[in-house]
Amino acid sequence: MASSKPGSKKVIITCAVTGAIHTPTMSPHLPVTPEEIASAAVGAAQAGAAIVHLHARDPNDGRPDQSPEAFARFLPRIKQQTDAVVNLTTGGAPFMTVAERVRPAATFKPEVASLNMGSMNFGLFPMLGRYREWKHEWEPKALEASRDLVFRNTYKDIEFVLTTLGDSGTRFEFECYDTSHLYNLAHFLDRGLVRPPLFVQTVFGILGGIGPHPDDVMHMKRTADRLFGHHYRWSVLGAGRNQLPIAAMAAAMGGNVRVGLEDSLWAGPGRLAESNAQQVRLVRQIIEGLGLDIATPDEARSILELKGGDRVAF
Repeated sequence: MASSKPGSKKVIITCAVTGAIHTPTMSPHLPVTPEEIASAAVGAAQAGAAIVHLHARDPNDGRPDQSPEAFARFLPRIKQQTDAVVNLTTGGAPFMTVAERVRPAATFKPEVASLNMGSMNFGLFPMLGRYREWKHEWEPKALEASRDLVFRNTYKDIEFVLTTLGDSGTRFEFECYDTSHLYNLAHFLDRGLVRPPLFVQTVFGILGGIGPHPDDVMHMKRTADRLFGHHYRWSVLGAGRNQLPIAAMAAAMGGNVRVGLEDSLWAGPGRLAESNAQQVRLVRQIIEGLGLDIATPDEARSILELKGGDRVAF
C-alpha cells in the first residue's frame, strides 16, 4: 500500500497557485503579481494546504517568468506568514530549457521541487476556441504554439535536475503524466539517483498525457504500487473539471491530493474559483467527509521525510 507508513493516513493537500498553463484572460482570479502569488499561497495554507507549489509570472502581462529574481519577490513573505512546505517548480513552462527551469530551485534550495518524469506532447491549443478576445498578445500565440510543442524532459535533463539539486537536501514531487513516466522513475530509483519515500504526483487530463477516466487513475495507482510498493506516497492532480472528482477518488483510496488554479480555474460547473483557498476548502470538505484528516505542514514533512523549512535559502 502507498500509505503504509505510520502517520501517512493523513491526507496531504498541495495547492499549485498559478502555474504556467492558464493565462490572465482566462480568469480575473489567476494570481499574477508577486503580491497576488504570495497572498494566494498564504490563503491556501490557511485553508489547509500543507504544501504550496509555486511558479512566477511577469507582473505586467502574466507570462511565465523562471528567473530567480521573480521568485525572490514573494518567497520571503510566504515563509514569514506561513509554515507551509514550499515546493518550487523545475517544470517552468514547456518552451523553456531545463537550465532555465532549474534556476529558482538551485538558488533557493526549497524543501521540495517538482520534476517532470518524461518528454511529452503538451497540447494547450484546444483552449483557443473558448475566448474571443485576449488581454495580451502573447496568450493566443503561446496556446497555438503548443500544437507543435514537445515538452522536453529527457533522461539527461532529469539527471541534470537531480544532480543540480542533489547536495541541497531538496526532495522531489515526481510529476508522472503517463505510465511510462512511472517506469522512468523506477529507472532512476534502480540507479540510486532518487531515494524513497518517493512523492509521486500522477497527472490526469492534460492533452498528451493519460486521460481522466477512473480506469486511468486505477491503472496509474496499480502500476505505481507494483513498481514502488511501500516506498512511495501517492498524490493526484486532475486538470480542469476533473480536479475534484479525481481528488475524491484518490482520497478514498488512501492517496494525497493537489488542487489550485494552476491545474483548474473552476469551483464547479460554470463557476470560476475565486481563489486558491476556495479550491482547498472544497477538497478539504471531501477529505473530511470521508472521515479522513488533513496533514499539517509538519506532518507532511514527516511523511515525506523533508529537511525542514529552516534549511532553505530564502
